[in-house]
Amino acid sequence: MDTKKHRNLYNGDWGTMFWSPKLWQPEGGTYSVKAIHTFIDLLADSGIDTFLCSPNTQVVWYPSKSLPTALDGYTRGDRRWAVWFGRPADTNLNMTNRYLDLLEAGVDWMEETARYCRTRGVSPWVSVRMNDMHGAADPAGNPLNCPLFADPQYRLSGQAINPSDPPKPYWQALNYEKAEVREYMLSMIRELVMDYDYEGLELDWLRNPAICEPNASSETIHMITDWVAEIRGLTERKAAQTGRPYPFGLRIPGQLSMLRSIGLDVKAIVQRGLVDFVNPSNFMQTAWDMPHDELRRELGGDIAMYGVIELILNGVYGFSPDTGTRQARYPFANAPALRGNAAGKLVLGADGIEHYNFYAADEDDASRICTWDNIRADYSAIAGIDDLEQLRGQSKHYLMGTLFAPCWYPPFELPEPLPQVLGPLWRRDFRLPMCSEPTDSGLELIVQVVVEKTSQGPNIGVSFNGSWPTFACEMTDELLFPNRPVTHHLPENQAFNFVFDVAAIKDGWNSITIYNGSQDTDQIERKRPRTYDEDKIAQESEEMERDRSFRILSIELAVK
Repeated sequence: MDTKKHRNLYNGDWGTMFWSPKLWQPEGGTYSVKAIHTFIDLLADSGIDTFLCSPNTQVVWYPSKSLPTALDGYTRGDRRWAVWFGRPADTNLNMTNRYLDLLEAGVDWMEETARYCRTRGVSPWVSVRMNDMHGAADPAGNPLNCPLFADPQYRLSGQAINPSDPPKPYWQALNYEKAEVREYMLSMIRELVMDYDYEGLELDWLRNPAICEPNASSETIHMITDWVAEIRGLTERKAAQTGRPYPFGLRIPGQLSMLRSIGLDVKAIVQRGLVDFVNPSNFMQTAWDMPHDELRRELGGDIAMYGVIELILNGVYGFSPDTGTRQARYPFANAPALRGNAAGKLVLGADGIEHYNFYAADEDDASRICTWDNIRADYSAIAGIDDLEQLRGQSKHYLMGTLFAPCWYPPFELPEPLPQVLGPLWRRDFRLPMCSEPTDSGLELIVQVVVEKTSQGPNIGVSFNGSWPTFACEMTDELLFPNRPVTHHLPENQAFNFVFDVAAIKDGWNSITIYNGSQDTDQIERKRPRTYDEDKIAQESEEMERDRSFRILSIELAVK
């Protein structure tokens, strides 16, 4: 595939153009193709060259001629459509009514999207969610689910990682070991590829990473690989019909071995030449240390690989003193974080950037995502995000992943480096991909270490790329970069800023070593009188050990 034509990718799900009438059709009235055009105009004007349109939950949201759709049986105001995952009832009904507006006007919004994308020079691709679980709470009654999902025989067991734990309903997804499930999803893909005029296909195995039961047999793995080969055959037929390439790839978690355990052998799929690209990512937390260089070496082959920027920065929340609220932080509201994450991926060899869930803040009712009103995604920040040389010399925000972020989905995500506890005289090394900066840019590098507050302030030292550790720092409660009204750290947390020369940053992996410079209790113990009570010694030693330890919650870097 020609990666020069596909560098800045935008993935939008089935509701992207329908949640936000104030943005896409501000004049009001019956929803029309004007909304589609306004949205795609914004993408084109923002430098997006490829739009991945995701038109399905377990059912499709376009007027299919042969498949069950989300609007089957719907009439305006039908309360069965009111309760979906994470949204208020009226929000859901209003959104569904906008689909009905287009349907009643005889408009197939999928066709119109592809047509108008070409008018604006944007390549239209399809992204199929392979196991969407938005309707997991009600398998038989939720209109987001397909008929097969109502029957337990077509669902996975939901086995937890620890077999002594009860099954997880959110993991009881469609079971691709069943021929009926594979045929149903293949019929959806066949219709989208063959009957619509799109130019590429992504299978989204991150929504959700569920395929077969864990520890899949070699026979099951080969069966899934052969099934992917059938899809490859469809894309090749389409390419032959149109006379233009039809790129085909996978959006996947970064833990390839875990994917193979549930049936998807990405390495075998690549080696057989069945896909043109892979897009590794986390489920919802942006991956800052995705090893694109190592994954490329592992997969081999002539394959494109895209870096994915996800919904949140990491699991450490920020605080707004003005409103008194605590809030997750988002890349769509932090242009330096967009640039930092993109730079870290491009410098490891990513062929471009895919924006996922960028539109979440566009919703007219964004309260389910954000606790402040009228937030909008910063589309101006994504222009040129795929150009590493253009990113150099601009401000950037880098972070590290943390446990227990919203929508955390082990074991498929990469192991998170934080949080970590450092006892007296302990040290820990962390690595992060970054891009080097021009030394005459007037920029400096700030390493911010965010810890839980303790009764005795921590004694923190930092070494960057092997420099002699420095303990000179500034204590602060401010974020390195604001996230709209969120400007500070949570009151129970404390941050320390360390300044380094920007020339120390290397292209590729960079090392940040954190030291606890506190004196350890053994050294203190040797200074005590011999007559000291042993029980009291033990108690005080434990207290001193605790007071001199600290818990690192986040490590963040600013080029500014």
